[in-house]
Amino acid sequence: MKILLARHGETPWNAAGRYQGQIDIALSEIGEAQALKLGQRLHGVPIARAVSSQLSRARSTAEFALGEDRKALLSIDPRFQEIAHGEWEGLFAHEIAERDPVTFQAWRDAPQSVQMPGGESLQQVLDRAWQGLEAACEGLQADDTLLVVAHDAVNRVLLCKVLGLGLERLWRFRQAPTTLNLLEGDSVDNLSVVRLNDCQHHTALFGEALHRAL
Repeated sequence: MKILLARHGETPWNAAGRYQGQIDIALSEIGEAQALKLGQRLHGVPIARAVSSQLSRARSTAEFALGEDRKALLSIDPRFQEIAHGEWEGLFAHEIAERDPVTFQAWRDAPQSVQMPGGESLQQVLDRAWQGLEAACEGLQADDTLLVVAHDAVNRVLLCKVLGLGLERLWRFRQAPTTLNLLEGDSVDNLSVVRLNDCQHHTALFGEALHRAL
C-alpha cells in the first residue's frame, strides 16, 4: 500500500510565526493556493481512502487536494490534530522564550523531553497519531493509496517512527506547507519512506518553504 502523508497549507499564524496548535486557524489565501496546487499534482492519482485532522486548515487542504469529484472520500479523525501547545498557543516564539526560557530551550534542544505546559508531549502525539494511522490503513489492499492530511508535529513524529529515529531527532528534517511524504509497505508496521518533504508543486528545488513556529 501507499500512504501520501501531507501537511496542511499555510495559515496567517504560520506566516506570522504564532504557535497555533489546536486552535482552529483557517488557511490563508496563500495556503489555499498551495492546496489547490497539491490538488493539481494529485489529479489522476488513484486514491482509495482519505483522512484528515478535524482542524479546518487540514480538512480544507484535504478537500482541495481531492477535488470536487473525490471530496466524499474524506473522513475525519481527531487523532491527527496538531500537538496541543497548551499555554503557548497564540504566542510568538520570542514571547515564549521570554516567559519560559528553560522549557523553550529544551523544546529546541531535546524536544522529546518536553511536556507542553497545559498541553501534550511528542510521545502522546505519536501514540494517538499512530493509532489513527493504523485505523486508516485497516483493510487497504496492496495497490491502494491512502491520503492523510495532518500537521507539522504529527507528520514529524510519524516519520520519526517509520524511519526508526528517536523523537529527539524531530528537527532533523522539514515539513513544508502542503508537503508530500510518500510511504510504502505491505503493512503499517513495515513502511519505507520513498519521498520526504516533497513540495515541488509550489516551491523550487532550492526554494524555502518554511514557517516560524512549532
